[in-house]
Amino acid sequence: MLSRKDLFKDTLRKAAHAWKRIVELRLTEEEAGMLRLYVDQPGYVDLHWGMFVPAIKGQGTEEQQKKWLPMAYKFQIIGCYAQTELGHGSNVQGLETTATFDPKTDEFVIHSPTLTSSKWWPGGLGKASTHAVVYARLITEGKDYGIHGFIVQLRSLEDHSPLPGITLGDIGGKFGSGAYNSMDNGVLRFDHVRIPRDQMLMRLSQVTREGKYVHSDVPKQLLYGTMVFVRQTIVADASKALSRAVCIAVRYSAIRKQFGSQDGGPETKVLDYKTQQSRLFPLLASAYAFRFVGDWLKWLYMDVTQKLEAKDYSTLQEAHACTAGLKAVTTSATADAIEECRKLCGGHGYLNSSGLPELFAVYVPACTYEGDNIVLLLQVARILMKTLSQLTSGKQPVGTMAYMGNVQYLMQCKCAVNTAEDWLNPVAIQEAFEARALRMAVNCAQNIGQAANQEEGFYERSPDLLEAAVAHIQLVIVTKFISKVQQDIPGPGVKEQLQNLCNVYALYILHKHLGDFLATGCITPKQGALANEQLGKLYAQVRPNAVALVDAFNYTDHYLGSVLGRYDGNVYPALYEEAWKDPLNETVVPEGYHEYLRPLLKQQLKLSRL
Repeated sequence: MLSRKDLFKDTLRKAAHAWKRIVELRLTEEEAGMLRLYVDQPGYVDLHWGMFVPAIKGQGTEEQQKKWLPMAYKFQIIGCYAQTELGHGSNVQGLETTATFDPKTDEFVIHSPTLTSSKWWPGGLGKASTHAVVYARLITEGKDYGIHGFIVQLRSLEDHSPLPGITLGDIGGKFGSGAYNSMDNGVLRFDHVRIPRDQMLMRLSQVTREGKYVHSDVPKQLLYGTMVFVRQTIVADASKALSRAVCIAVRYSAIRKQFGSQDGGPETKVLDYKTQQSRLFPLLASAYAFRFVGDWLKWLYMDVTQKLEAKDYSTLQEAHACTAGLKAVTTSATADAIEECRKLCGGHGYLNSSGLPELFAVYVPACTYEGDNIVLLLQVARILMKTLSQLTSGKQPVGTMAYMGNVQYLMQCKCAVNTAEDWLNPVAIQEAFEARALRMAVNCAQNIGQAANQEEGFYERSPDLLEAAVAHIQLVIVTKFISKVQQDIPGPGVKEQLQNLCNVYALYILHKHLGDFLATGCITPKQGALANEQLGKLYAQVRPNAVALVDAFNYTDHYLGSVLGRYDGNVYPALYEEAWKDPLNETVVPEGYHEYLRPLLKQQLKLSRL
């Protein structure tokens, strides 16, 4: 209901209060992160902690970290991450902003040579940030050395006004009412702005006082650590957003009754309809699946960090492919699922008070930021093709790609399922998913090999490569879900419920992508039909515990922000009460009645003479 200005001021107020409490309560970094999560309103702090600080940690020298991080940790400066431009987003190498070294003054000159070189979209840039890590083309001694990061002060620390040579502001309203409009996504242009040479992030490469470009001893692979960290948080966020939507839809479906009345008896709960279950329970299973794969990614990040410190880079490429692919698959699935939950709530789901329209609007940018999902999946596909090509030289794949080393067996194996119950065997599920992913990748590799050259083949087969990448990532999610269920899980009946959800997720994906499994010969049409039969039985087993399974997310009504998803189920009085809070209901007779409605009703409209 707030105007854009009021919404932004409200965001600043909440961020300041949260920081005050973090300091007063002496919260740990993890606790402070949780508090910011539950503020649940996008703002400049997200980019300050999520991008600006990690960029300095990952790309700054020890001296630079000692200088800048203490100020950032105390909020003496506010930072953002200025990479994306008006003309280039995914293609980072196409960025146009320049950073030209001037040996006479020992400075870099930051400049926006074209309109399309304007920085465009960085969160926190529009109104809040005092500093930015700016990505620009490094030019020294007349040579372009490509994209590098530079710390640039944007605004005065006295009155917050832009510094000379800097033009910046907000790029305007975005999708939704509140949603991401609380974030000041900005535009930034430089007119020959000078910064000291030591404000180039110099952990991986330096420019000397004389203007010589020098690579450091630190390997560029270190950047992967930051990338894995950021994408791990995005996958975790996907699980949270999806579980919120599913919580609302399941609870409301358990309250809402429609049709089915016999002889004046009660109507049927919407959640008891098989059509509702077949649409909703796979989304519930997905929320759990994404939660578990997100937890596994935290372990992967720690593993990658330890290996980087030990100078072991053997698993880096696979870790990059895994995190890139999981970011793409989980965010796309979550965006689609939130919209499906809105439809599952019928007409009331379209009300803002349901919480679903705003949840959708605030979440969908995740499909684009930190790597467009299609671009990321093509990166995954490229690594899959490289991994296959290396099999002939005897190089064994690692991590989530280890199954590709079993190529001879997976290319010819036959699915052993004979009954619907056979699909409850995790070994049968895992093998079917492995065979599907491998065969799709091999088919792509064979088709690319027939092209005039590899790049042309990759370009022509890119739609198929996307599907092969998705198949690989879905295998990863299924594998991590299965391994989670096989662990010792405390609590009576909990393991059984997680097993049901695991099977629902796997068989739903199999059903949804049945064409892949059939076309690659992984299963027969009869086995596909048996999988669907078993899926229906699993829905019946999930139904008695569906509400408990969403209650387990432990969201308060305040955080859920939905009249439909209330814990007490008191939906209809809440809907009615919420309607009267709308500003339109502040007056009984609407503003504009005397100017427009009354003349119309009294036939007193003045007609123009034509």
